[in-house]
Amino acid sequence: MLIDGYEDAPLVAGEELLSLPGFWAAYLMWLCETEEGEPAPAWFGVDEADADAAYEALTDAERWPVFQIPFGEGHTGVVLARNLADDAGTEYLVTHPSWSRPGHLATLDGHQAGPGLAWRELIHIASTPDRTAAGVHDPNARLLLLLPALGDRELPTDAPDVLRSALGWAGVPEAETHRVTESLLQDHPYWEPAGWSLPSVSPLSGSKESFIGILYCDEPGSPRCGTRIAQGITREQSDRLAHALGTWPAP
Repeated sequence: MLIDGYEDAPLVAGEELLSLPGFWAAYLMWLCETEEGEPAPAWFGVDEADADAAYEALTDAERWPVFQIPFGEGHTGVVLARNLADDAGTEYLVTHPSWSRPGHLATLDGHQAGPGLAWRELIHIASTPDRTAAGVHDPNARLLLLLPALGDRELPTDAPDVLRSALGWAGVPEAETHRVTESLLQDHPYWEPAGWSLPSVSPLSGSKESFIGILYCDEPGSPRCGTRIAQGITREQSDRLAHALGTWPAP
């Protein structure tokens, strides 16, 4: 597997890890921590041994799992475990074969950057898999994989129900789905919930550099605090990305 900027990294496809009993506990449990206490693997319907085994696989320094989430018009969301001993973290990227470099959504590490997705983008990507491309196609798995990049202060009223359904699919016991959902949608450990909007550009400006279809994030620490996700892409490429994200009409 080759991703620009990670040519020398030991990247491997991560899809097989999704079948590990403790995967979702290992992947999401940290996001459930509250001031009242820490979550337990039992919240996700698994024991500690299963969660530990999945965590070891996720953080293997010799095999960096990459989860590919293909969506509209050839775009792919990428969740990459950067398992460096002294600089571990998780990268959330977007790629396209025509781009010269990946687009940056969010980073989870000691120098975090985010949020990287609005709720409407998260749901749109999750529900529009490109089944002709390799990667994760199940809408529930796609939603849960991208969930840590979310940061949106205006969640719709059905957001908890949507997330509870995905967690039930992932094996979270029915008795725990309310608690896990509430914990996952609480304040993010790395950033504040953000506001998202389409930038307003005057038609009199004559600017060809205004990428008006991409949502703008008002959180200063986000890579999305601007109108581009990827540097060096053309207006046409940006329009196609905005369409694939569900935020702009087809070019």
